[in-house]
Amino acid sequence: MTVLMVLAVITVIMLLAFFRASIWGWLLAAIVLVAGVSMLYSISGDALTATVITLGVVVLVMGVPFMRRLLISNFILKVFRKILPQVSQTEQEALDAGTVWWDGELFSGHPNWRKLLAYARPALSAEEQSFVDNETEQLCAMIDDWDVTHVRQDLPPQVWQFIKDKGFFGMIIPKEYGGLQFSALAHSAVVAKLASRSATAAVTVMVPNSLGPAELLLHYGTKEQKDKYLNRLAKGLEVPCFALTGPFAGSDAGSIPDTGVVCKGEFNGQKDVLGLRMNWEKRYITLSPVATLLGIAFKLYDPDHLLGAEEARGITLALIPTNTPGVKTGRRHFPLNSAFQNGPTSGTDVFIPLEYIIGGQERIGQGWRMLMECLAAGRSISLPASATGAAKLSARTSGAYGRVRKQFKMPVGKFEGVEEALARIGGNVYMMEATRVLTASAVDMGEKPSVISAIAKYHCTERSRSVINDAMDLHGGKGICMGPDNYLARAYQQIPIGITVEGANILTRSLIIFGQGAVRAHPYVLREIKAAHNPDKKQALLDFDAALWGHVSFSMSNAVRALVFGLTGGRGVDAPTEAPTRRYYQQLTRYSSGFAFAADVAMLVLGGSLKRREKISARLGDVLSQMYLCSATLKRFEDDGRPEADLPLLHWSMQDALFRIQEAFDGVLQNFPNRLAAWLLRRLIFPLGKGAMPPSDALGHQVATMLMQPGSARDRLTVGMHIPRDEKDAVGALEAALLSTLKCEPVQASLAKARKEGKLTSRDELEQIAEAGKLGLINSEQVQLLQRDYALRRKIIMVDDFDPAQLPAG
Repeated sequence: MTVLMVLAVITVIMLLAFFRASIWGWLLAAIVLVAGVSMLYSISGDALTATVITLGVVVLVMGVPFMRRLLISNFILKVFRKILPQVSQTEQEALDAGTVWWDGELFSGHPNWRKLLAYARPALSAEEQSFVDNETEQLCAMIDDWDVTHVRQDLPPQVWQFIKDKGFFGMIIPKEYGGLQFSALAHSAVVAKLASRSATAAVTVMVPNSLGPAELLLHYGTKEQKDKYLNRLAKGLEVPCFALTGPFAGSDAGSIPDTGVVCKGEFNGQKDVLGLRMNWEKRYITLSPVATLLGIAFKLYDPDHLLGAEEARGITLALIPTNTPGVKTGRRHFPLNSAFQNGPTSGTDVFIPLEYIIGGQERIGQGWRMLMECLAAGRSISLPASATGAAKLSARTSGAYGRVRKQFKMPVGKFEGVEEALARIGGNVYMMEATRVLTASAVDMGEKPSVISAIAKYHCTERSRSVINDAMDLHGGKGICMGPDNYLARAYQQIPIGITVEGANILTRSLIIFGQGAVRAHPYVLREIKAAHNPDKKQALLDFDAALWGHVSFSMSNAVRALVFGLTGGRGVDAPTEAPTRRYYQQLTRYSSGFAFAADVAMLVLGGSLKRREKISARLGDVLSQMYLCSATLKRFEDDGRPEADLPLLHWSMQDALFRIQEAFDGVLQNFPNRLAAWLLRRLIFPLGKGAMPPSDALGHQVATMLMQPGSARDRLTVGMHIPRDEKDAVGALEAALLSTLKCEPVQASLAKARKEGKLTSRDELEQIAEAGKLGLINSEQVQLLQRDYALRRKIIMVDDFDPAQLPAG
């Protein structure tokens, strides 16, 4: 009976926690438990009286909100305020930027998958699709990337003019100002296609449409500023850049030394104009050498109190024509053999009127918040798109090259070692494209997903690095010899650029993804922090009490859910679909519960030191990131109509990501400083041990095979990239060679048989073809087919060579 009673108590506790019972649910359960025990066992009157009194006190204190807040929540609030880590103003503005979207569901411990699948399938409008299919294709076809990166170190004049004339600089600008007013998804699609042809073109187009003057003016500019500049920006009459980073302030924007001091000066012949005396030194500024309009971030000071009592007014943004006296631009950086315009800008004692401040005087001191809000959306688009475009190029060419190039009389792509690389390429690109599309569509839904944009930026650029590295390994000598016919080398050289900008990846992974997500996306933490900072003591206690006990219930629920789902592998969890994706939703729900509980334990045990435990934070961020990437992948599969041909790609990418989640959890548990907490977490999250496995060799074989043959799955994988049709182009020739190889294989097999039987004596391939034609073993059409195939194979296998006189610098 005692054993049964204990089991019953444990079951009731787990059920109450699992379903997140209210405080009164717990209290009623306690009352029933005491009554049941007193009926089943002989308890003395004194013991029963003491138990009833104790229970009554607990009910009074916990069940009556006023008493609970006065005696318990108020005490915890005081402790919480003491241990709450100090947050700088710039950190706080970064935390406050953007919105919580699907990341909130992943932090919930029980994501609403039907909500995700209910989002409309992302699609371009007819006008946007036409621009991608026509103007963007035309721009790609105009570009010879070797000429751009090696000969000119710049886009040709006609390409610059085409970009301006066709509105590429005004994709985000409303039509009322002469812009194209494209969606974030269209902006992303254009950049991705350009990146599959030329990183220089992609960067040149994406910067004016990303974090910079146009976006800042749209959101914060005065009417006069919008009327003055947006039309000119849309038509390419102004070339913009934005300057934030300096020699002594990279990621630490709060330390920028650039200043603007409020004073009176002479401007355009007028004296005593109220304005700013500015001094700055910036670097790594894309388009700076050719910019006509400079956006700049600086710290504003008012020592003479011309604007008010406060002297230090904070980070502020201004828009300055580059022909303003004192502005220095024109020199160039040389970022890894990329030819996009990038360089420093500086200014000494540059006087500008106050109306140059973006948004006018009312926006003084709001610059960092403005930047963070724009970055929350902008980081969702440009870098995921450019990384995905380059990865698609690598995937399509690697599959074709692996099938056409033969060694030991077998396509190199059929060697098992090469298959591993092809499988990684295909699985990564499938997940990257899903992430690109879902994240851009979130922006179109009105979100500014700051945490998710960081996830998309980090993981798309990192996976692109993996894809391009694998592609280079597969191509071997073809990949490392520079020249007009090398379609991979520039992408390989330039991939660290995306890794570095808009939040360096090391910083993004170790500080931002979980560090910001744990505060913003958690259902209770931000509410607790806001309550702790509320100067209204009464309201602060009310808010903190509600958040605190909701948090306790939330954490207990996730602890029980993690254990139950860990024991069942997620089986029994409600899922929105049937096979083949049902189990993936169940496993992700299991990991979401474990992640939510692990995050709570980390914040409770480590407190403010978690901010310094970057490796722990990074691994927790990896769990969150992989869950988001899996969400995007499952959404893509449903939006595409669940095509059976894509199943190898779906399974490979999902199994790889689930395995990464498991290993990230394991890294947290192995290195968690509190070993008792680590032991508890492991028992709850992995009660039966680690069970996830990486994708099998057989599955990798299916992905590699799909990449090496034309078909709907291969086309969907690389949808939206530029595919040249001209066989003089290296990529165009490779596409033609793949089709030719498959068409010629039966004829080549018959010739191989004839050689084996001694019917053909020639050793040279072309001579054998001619001999076979003369002997009537193949007809004239087959002769031409084989000769063309030989020419195509030779073109894609051969590498560029140069006269020594062409190679010396200068």
